[in-house]
Amino acid sequence: MAHPSTGVSRRTVTRAATAVGLTALFGGRAATARAVTRLSARTVDVSVASTALGRSAPVRLILPSGFGSQTGRTYPVLYLLHGAHDDYTSWTRETDIEAFTEGRDLIVAMPDAGPTGIPSAWRGGPDYEAFQLTEVPALLARQYRASGVRAVAGVSTGGYGAMAHAARHPGMFAAAASYSGILDTMAPGVPPLVDAIVARENLAPRSLWGSPLLNLLTWRDFNPRSRAEGLRGTPLYVSSGSGIVGGTGDWLPEALESALWLSAHAFTDTLALLRVPVTTHYYTGGGHGWDYWKGEFSASWPMLARALGVPE
Repeated sequence: MAHPSTGVSRRTVTRAATAVGLTALFGGRAATARAVTRLSARTVDVSVASTALGRSAPVRLILPSGFGSQTGRTYPVLYLLHGAHDDYTSWTRETDIEAFTEGRDLIVAMPDAGPTGIPSAWRGGPDYEAFQLTEVPALLARQYRASGVRAVAGVSTGGYGAMAHAARHPGMFAAAASYSGILDTMAPGVPPLVDAIVARENLAPRSLWGSPLLNLLTWRDFNPRSRAEGLRGTPLYVSSGSGIVGGTGDWLPEALESALWLSAHAFTDTLALLRVPVTTHYYTGGGHGWDYWKGEFSASWPMLARALGVPE
């Protein structure tokens, strides 16, 4: 059952977005586009020369319908983050996001988060947080007329990224949504799951945040639940299924969904204790996959649209 969230005023959102947006867009690292590949009239792949990653990395963009003709206009940006063992093409491959956003006057940005889909600063390695929150926004403002108004949504580890980004950088996003995200990285059973995601890509498990015990402060720093206070004033949407309990017998995706059930509840319970409003949709069964995430995106869209100032 969904519970309505309490929004913030357009004035508050605009003021917050402007205050942090100028710093995020034009401060710090400056990324440049090395190559642009046009895939359709509105969709392009941009190869970004990234200092944060030490290499070029892709971001897929869906541009507004009038982008070429309305050259004096700026646009809000919806960031869509991919999950583990997938890539920046997932949203256009698995959904109709290009057709859905036709005529809605916004930019959709789908940045790379590496093979694990965990958009964080890795220990002594790539900094996907800086790539997604500093370099890509700066590029969009400089070359694609992006405004300082942004919303973020993600699936699985991208759902983690959506809430972690918004919590760690209060006011940067006008709304955030997570679909089957890892929202308490320190919940029972979750650190081994995170290690397994990293190890599956032939990376050292402790190369992300180190040991959950010896590097506890780092794990806490990047944990959405631990940083939940930073989400105050940001409209939020969280959805997750119970997986195996009440499921249909498709055991692997249901088992994965079950593994995140308590993590999601711990996160939203903490929001409730802090009196930070959130719209939740916890459903019986469900699997860790796009068959469910597409519907959850649709359910969260009115909240995201209001935050972006575009038609529902």
